[in-house]
Amino acid sequence: MAIDDQKSTSDGKVWGFLKQTFRHSASGTTTSSRTSHQPHPPVEGMNPHTSASVSSVARSLLPTRRRLKLDPSNKLFFPYEPGKQARSAIGIKNTSKSFVAFKFQTTAPKSCFMRPPGAILAPGESIIATVFKFVEVPENNEKPMDQKNNRVKFKIMSLKVKGQMDYVPELFDEQKDQVSIEQILRVVFLDPERPNAALEKLKRQLAEADAALEARKKPPEEAGPKIIGEGLVIDEWKERRERYLAKQQVEGVDSV
Repeated sequence: MAIDDQKSTSDGKVWGFLKQTFRHSASGTTTSSRTSHQPHPPVEGMNPHTSASVSSVARSLLPTRRRLKLDPSNKLFFPYEPGKQARSAIGIKNTSKSFVAFKFQTTAPKSCFMRPPGAILAPGESIIATVFKFVEVPENNEKPMDQKNNRVKFKIMSLKVKGQMDYVPELFDEQKDQVSIEQILRVVFLDPERPNAALEKLKRQLAEADAALEARKKPPEEAGPKIIGEGLVIDEWKERRERYLAKQQVEGVDSV
């Protein structure tokens, strides 16, 4: 009997503990279910700062719209002449409906430079930029024109501006959020002893760039003879003669 009483007492304690545990778990489940079934706040009441950050993230995921058309599109061709300064050229055209500033950057500023390093293009305007690079002599039995060992790259950035203005590099520092990376250009060497389509195109672009540079250097042509009124042409010699005669008349009157 003592054993049976002890057994029944222990069974009662275990059963009570189980009932208490079940009640707690049931109440927790009910609370969580109520919480999970609460309606979400409407989208209209969303915090404006949160919606702004979401929209900015969405814009960053969209592909960047190009403002410039490059020719070549993603490469800079250089004739391979070790120990010399080689030249490349790239056509840049503003394909947008607004004024656009562009800027060059390179990973090797000590051995490369661009002319012009940047400019502002009107809608539809184009320019041929020239890129200079010193071609180093290969070492350690490197193969000539080895593309894998060439790590020099160029970057072209663009920025929308309000209108025609003087180009200054500080424009890109003042409006960093509006700057777009148009393209990363890698260097490709061409064998000058083996004519090919890319080399011939490069020569044409360099010739056009040189002609445009010479045209900018020339002083503006003098305008023709001055026209006053309706077609009255005053020649410089006649003007001097008239002044001389007038002076002679004044001197004659004074002598009298």
